[in-house]
Amino acid sequence: MDRLRFISLASGSSGNCYFIGTASFGILIDAGIGGRTIKKRLKEVGIPFEHIQAVFITHDHIDHIKSVGSLGEKHHIPIYATQAVHDGIKQSYGVTEKLYTSKKIIEKSQPITIRNFEIEAFEVSHDATENVGYTIHYNGKRFTVTTDLGYICESASTHIRTANYLVIEANYDEHMLSNGHYPAHLKKRISGMQGHMNNADTADFLAQNYHDGLDHIYLCHLSKDNNTPEKAVNAICEKLTEKGIKVGEQVSLQALSRNTPTELFIYE
Repeated sequence: MDRLRFISLASGSSGNCYFIGTASFGILIDAGIGGRTIKKRLKEVGIPFEHIQAVFITHDHIDHIKSVGSLGEKHHIPIYATQAVHDGIKQSYGVTEKLYTSKKIIEKSQPITIRNFEIEAFEVSHDATENVGYTIHYNGKRFTVTTDLGYICESASTHIRTANYLVIEANYDEHMLSNGHYPAHLKKRISGMQGHMNNADTADFLAQNYHDGLDHIYLCHLSKDNNTPEKAVNAICEKLTEKGIKVGEQVSLQALSRNTPTELFIYE
């Protein structure tokens, strides 16, 4: 069985895109950066663009859907999302090339199979038209992606608590946001129940719900103005350590870069 592979191509308010695959095929979670950039960054780590079998969209904000039209209609890659998310994509002014033949409808909590992957969408809390996370089941392992969530609702909690590989949001540091230059209405939106997760809340949840099967934690969608990779990693590391969990031995922890790709991770 081919080993599972992961690379974050971008993770932040300027664009989000993640590749999860094997040596022979893969999928994208979100397409919030340009199609040419996706192709270039995959090529740099030896992944042919043709390996992409599908794109799965979490929600209709432009930093997650920028190139869906090009990928879907020009490159004939199926674009999977719930009906509500597709409705939001259709109405988005940021997507100039609309989806027709590439549009594929999925339902939350109803897994679909692509090659050796079973992919399941689940509800998360955010302020787009509709919002989902995804779990990819492969060879007895679970890779879960939860980005842009104001709090961890029951459905998201179920998936996060059973993940072996986890991409989870740590968007902002509370002190930086409250003392920063953002207007009051934007601070309220970010910190609200349909906004974004802060470092402390993410840290508390992970410390309380850590399990032996969790091998890798990737912190995603860090704010440019209200967070730093060091603050995010330190907040999570501190809480895990308090629970007696040895970061670097029992579980690896990394903050994903906002604008540049990570290395290609290949799991045993």
